[in-house]
Amino acid sequence: MKASKIFLGILTVAMTVTSCDNYLNITPDGQVKRDGMLQTAEGIEDALYGAYAQLRQSSLYGMALSIYGIDILSQEMDSYGSDFAENLGAYNWQYSEVRDWSEGIWTEMYANISNVNSVLNSPLIMSAAEFPYTLYKGEALALRAFMHFDLLRLFAQQYTLDKTASGIPYQTEFSLHTPDFGSMTDNYAHILQDLLEAEKLLSDEGEHTADEVTFMLDRQIHLNVHAVRAELARVYLTMGDKANAAKYAELVISNSPFTLKTKTEVLNDLAGILSVKECIFGVYYANFYRDVNPLLQQQQSYYSLDPRDDFMDIYNTEADGLDYRQSAYFTAVETGGEIHYRLSKFTDIYELNNIAGNRPAELTLGINLIRMPEMYYIMAECLLDTDNAGAATFYNTMREHRGLEPLAEGQELTIDLINLERRKEFFGEGQMFFHHKRLNLPFLSADGKTEIAASNDIFVIPIPDAEYANRY
Repeated sequence: MKASKIFLGILTVAMTVTSCDNYLNITPDGQVKRDGMLQTAEGIEDALYGAYAQLRQSSLYGMALSIYGIDILSQEMDSYGSDFAENLGAYNWQYSEVRDWSEGIWTEMYANISNVNSVLNSPLIMSAAEFPYTLYKGEALALRAFMHFDLLRLFAQQYTLDKTASGIPYQTEFSLHTPDFGSMTDNYAHILQDLLEAEKLLSDEGEHTADEVTFMLDRQIHLNVHAVRAELARVYLTMGDKANAAKYAELVISNSPFTLKTKTEVLNDLAGILSVKECIFGVYYANFYRDVNPLLQQQQSYYSLDPRDDFMDIYNTEADGLDYRQSAYFTAVETGGEIHYRLSKFTDIYELNNIAGNRPAELTLGINLIRMPEMYYIMAECLLDTDNAGAATFYNTMREHRGLEPLAEGQELTIDLINLERRKEFFGEGQMFFHHKRLNLPFLSADGKTEIAASNDIFVIPIPDAEYANRY
């Protein structure tokens, strides 16, 4: 892949949350020097921290796979005056900046997958039989599956519509040689194999503490066993296997330490930090405010982001009560005598008010990638056709934790109601594109004027030309 041909020789992969002094040394044949960092537990930890750190790049979850990319595709955000945003929102895949955007995702993700494979292919991990090596191996397998799954959701068709369609290369080796493209069936088999093995390897993590190994600290910024089960729920739902999706979502709800915040805890819970109660997995990112806030708070630049025109209607539809998300996620700003709204959901109030030193030590700066509400929506959707009352229980629980009344007596839960609540909850978090694609739903354009029909033209990002040009 272009990723493996260009970036492997230059990419720093051991940049931990506290250090950037360690590097993987790449030999001419693309192999890790076995006498280097991966010969010790500390070196393996550094390499894994580095792989997690790469996820926060602007070309990945720091921006492209969230507000300044995926949420433009889903018509939730727009940037008036930006040629890039205009063409991305129009699914103009051939526009140069859009091509650069998609190529950046492809390239950086595969580069990081190779970094993870360097860990998995190291002797200590290949022979892992006891803690903490089983812990390292489980997280590495989960990382590999996590990244391949999102690549598949972006660059291939929806599995339930055509299981025989071409997928992506599933890279399992740290090498300059490019693996073949697999079918989607093969891709999903690989993803499930990695995740299920990771779940098994991580199943005893609750028996260990940071007193044994500091890698057990801050499990929210690791693909812990509960995050692996949450990812399995995502994958099975995308595959149309509702029984297994519900199985794993229910496991997370009933057996994890994570829970739903109350309605009064909604304000500032995602303000540049990992949700204390709800974040199952997120990425540590100290500079999230610095990088994202100008996009969200400035109003008169060519790159600032605006919520879709009718976003207020989303929060005032199909529900009684006071939705605490509306005031927590958005701020009204008067400009030229007119009221405009900014997405303030991620605005770090401590940075905003120049009191970062007062931030409580238990708050972790970063990007939320998997949160508990998703598990409740998965349960509601999976039970919808077989146990509507049970589905409504999960759905109503989420509504009540956001300040809304439950469904009226006798009112039947529908997939449209579930998706409406998803939109309210995950605005700005890069989720709705994947849900529309999975359910083959149209979009209403950000200006509210045009319905955009569901099709592969909008749901399947073309694989970069360089990928084919560089194959051998």
